[in-house]
Amino acid sequence: MKTGLVLEGGAMRGLFSAGVIDVLMEQGIEFDGIVGVSAGAAFGCNMKSRQAGRAIRYNTKYADDWRYCSLRSLVTTGDIFGGEFCYHYMPKHLDIFDEETFNNNPQEFYAVCTDVETGEPVYKRLMEANDECYEWIRASASMPLASKIVEIRGQKLLDGGISDSIPLKFMQQQGYERCLVVTTQPAGYVKKKNRLLPLIRMALHRYPHFIEAMATRHNMYNAQLAYVAEQERTGNALVLRPEAPLTIGHITHDADKMRQTYNIGRALAEKHLEEIRGFVGSWELRVES
Repeated sequence: MKTGLVLEGGAMRGLFSAGVIDVLMEQGIEFDGIVGVSAGAAFGCNMKSRQAGRAIRYNTKYADDWRYCSLRSLVTTGDIFGGEFCYHYMPKHLDIFDEETFNNNPQEFYAVCTDVETGEPVYKRLMEANDECYEWIRASASMPLASKIVEIRGQKLLDGGISDSIPLKFMQQQGYERCLVVTTQPAGYVKKKNRLLPLIRMALHRYPHFIEAMATRHNMYNAQLAYVAEQERTGNALVLRPEAPLTIGHITHDADKMRQTYNIGRALAEKHLEEIRGFVGSWELRVES
C-alpha cells in the first residue's frame, strides 16, 4: 500500500507545514510520494532531500533581504519573491539544497502548477534537482499579480493553487491509497471569492481560461475541503489542520512570526505523532516488513 503526503500552499502559512514535515523527518516517518502546491512544493521538496530545518532557516535568515522578498524585487524583477535569488542563487550558494540526496531518494515528488492558457492543473513529477526542477517549483508558487508568468518548454505557468489547491484526489489516482493531508486553514474554513479578481482580470486579460479558474476557485476549494473531510471519515486520509487560524500574512518580514507559525506546525505534529505513525507507519518498519 503506497502512502502519500499532500501539502497545501498558502504562501507564508506554508511554514506551518514546514514545521509538520520537519517533525516527520526527525521521527523517521516517510512517504512513498509527496505532492506540493505553491509553498507546499517550495518547502516540501526539503523532505525528499532530507533537510529538516532548512525552510525555516533560510526564511528567517533572508527575511529582510530585498532580493528574497520585497516590493523592490517586484518592481525590478517582476516577482515579489525574487525568482533568480530564491530558486537558483540561494539553493546553490547560500543555503545549499542537497541535490544528490534528492536525486537518489526514490520518493516521488510532484509540484502542481496552473497552465495560464488552459486554466487547468499541471502535475509535474520531479525526480532530479536541476534548474528546470527549480523553475517548476517556482512556477507552482508564483502568485498572480505578485509574480510574472513562468514559461517552461513553451508552457505558461502560475500558482498551482488556482486549479488544484489540495490535490488529494490526484494522489489517489496515482495509487496512493493512504494519504496524510496537511492544510493551512483550520476546520470550518470557507473560502470566499477573490476580492482582487478585477485586478487579475486586467493584468491577465489575455488568458480567459485562467481568469475563469480564478473566478471559480472558491467553489473548487470548498469542494475539495468537503472531499478531504469525506476521505478522512472513511479512513483513507489523515488530516492535520491548524487548530486556529494562522495569523501570519501571505508575505511577512517578521522572523518571529515565521518561527511562531513554524512552531505551531511542529507542536501539532508532535501532538498527533502516534496517530500519524499508526496511519502511515514509520519508514523503518515498512522497510523491515
